[in-house]
Amino acid sequence: MESRGELLAASDVLLFVNAAITATGQREFHTGADEQQLSLAFLHEYMLVNYRDLYAGVLALDINDHNAALIVRRLLETSGEATAEQRRSEGRLIAGRLALLPPQRVFRLFSALRRAKVNNRRTRAIMRDWLAARPDPAFDAVKYRGGMKRALRHAHLTPPGDELGTYLFAPLTRSQYATPLLETWRRAHYEQASVYELPFTAAEGFAAKHGIPRDVFLERIAPKMTRLETLRLQESGAAEADLTRMPLTRLASYALALPVEDRVRRRDELTRALRAAADRVAGPHRGTWGKVAAVLDDSFSASGSGQKRRRPLAVALACHYLLAALADDYTARWTSGRTDALLARPHGATPLGRRILEVLDTGPNRLVIVSDGWDNAPPGLAGEVLRVWRTRLDPQHRTSVVHLNPVYDATGFDVRRLSEVVPSTGIRDAEDLPALVELAQFATGRTGLAELTGYLGSRADRLLGGETT
Repeated sequence: MESRGELLAASDVLLFVNAAITATGQREFHTGADEQQLSLAFLHEYMLVNYRDLYAGVLALDINDHNAALIVRRLLETSGEATAEQRRSEGRLIAGRLALLPPQRVFRLFSALRRAKVNNRRTRAIMRDWLAARPDPAFDAVKYRGGMKRALRHAHLTPPGDELGTYLFAPLTRSQYATPLLETWRRAHYEQASVYELPFTAAEGFAAKHGIPRDVFLERIAPKMTRLETLRLQESGAAEADLTRMPLTRLASYALALPVEDRVRRRDELTRALRAAADRVAGPHRGTWGKVAAVLDDSFSASGSGQKRRRPLAVALACHYLLAALADDYTARWTSGRTDALLARPHGATPLGRRILEVLDTGPNRLVIVSDGWDNAPPGLAGEVLRVWRTRLDPQHRTSVVHLNPVYDATGFDVRRLSEVVPSTGIRDAEDLPALVELAQFATGRTGLAELTGYLGSRADRLLGGETT
C-alpha cells in the first residue's frame, strides 16, 4: 500500500510533467507571459528541491525543449547539492537529452550557464563531451559561431585544430583555409557563388551584403537549408511548401493558416498530406485501437495567442487525423458542431458535455478529449457527465477515457482538468499522443510512486539506448 506521501509525490510529478509538456513561458489565451514564466519557475524550483531524482528523470519523457533546457540548467546550477550517485545518473540523462535538442537550443543553454557563472567541473565536462560528439565542427563553427566561441571560452576548451581556432577568434587573418567550408566562408566575402555553399543562416548575411534579391537567394540556397529552416519558410509563405515532408502538427498549423477558400481549393492535396503524415506517426499501430471516439475543441479559445497562434486548434486537428489512423472505427465531434475538420476555425463557446454525451452513445473502446478544459456551455457539464459515466454507467472501465490538454494553466500550476475521475495530461504535439495516453494511466490518482518511478526508469533506458541509470 502506497503511503499518503508517496501518492502526493506521484501527483506532484505528474503535475510538473503536464507543465513541462505544454508550458513555454509564452502568452496563452487566458494568461500572460509573465504569469506563465512565474508559474513555471515555481514548479521547477519545487521539483528540484523536493524530488531531485524524479526531476532529472523527467528529461526522459516527451517534454518540450524549453523545459528540458531549464531542467538541465537547474541541475547543473545545483551540482553541489547532489550526491555522487545523483551526479552520475544526472550526467547520463543530461547527455542523452542534449543529444536530442536542436544545436541552437544547446548553445543558448551554454550561454545561459555562462551568464549565470555556472562553471563547475561537471558543467565543463558536459559541454566538452557534447561538442566532441558533434559530427561536423566546421559546420557548427560557421552556423553557430558566437555560441561555439562562448562555449569554448566558458569551458576552457581548445578548438579542434588550428584552423578552427583561427576561424572562431581571428577569422580574417588567414589568406586561405584548408577546410573547405571555412574557405567557402572566406571566399563568400567577395564571391557571390560561394554564398550558396554556406549554411542558410550564415549565407543570409552575405546575401544582404551582396544585394542578392530575396527570391533568388531563397531559390538557390534551398538545398543547404535544414528541415526546420525549410518548414519555417514554408509556414511563413516565403517558400513553396513541400507537404510530404511536414510533420503532422506543423502540417495542421500550415493548413489552418491558409484562407478558407485556399483550403477548399486544395482540399484533396491537404487531406492526402494530413492522412499520410498521420499514417507515418501511427506506424505499426495503424488500425489497432479499435473503436475510438474523439471530442475536439474548436471554440474561440482554441485561437491561442499572438505567440501561439491557433496552436490549440492545430493540435486538435492533428490529433483528429492521427486518431482516425489509429482507430479501426472512428467517430469525431467538434465542439462547434462542424463536421468538416479541414475548415475548422476557432469560434463560439465550449459545449464539451454535450459532445461527450453524443460520442459515448456510440459505445467506443476509447474516448479522447482534446481541449483546453474551459467547459462553459453550460459550465461543469462535462465533468458531471464524466463522473456519472465512470461511477454509475461504466464502473468497469469498458471505455477508457483520457483528456489531452494543449494549454498550460499558469494560475492552477497544471493543465485545466475536466474531472477527477478522468486523467488529464498535457500535449504539445499530436505526434506524442500514443505515449501520452500511456502516461495518462498514472494520472488517475490510483497509481503510486513505485509504478511512476519504474516508468521513468524505463523511459530513461530508452533514452540512453538500454543503459541503466
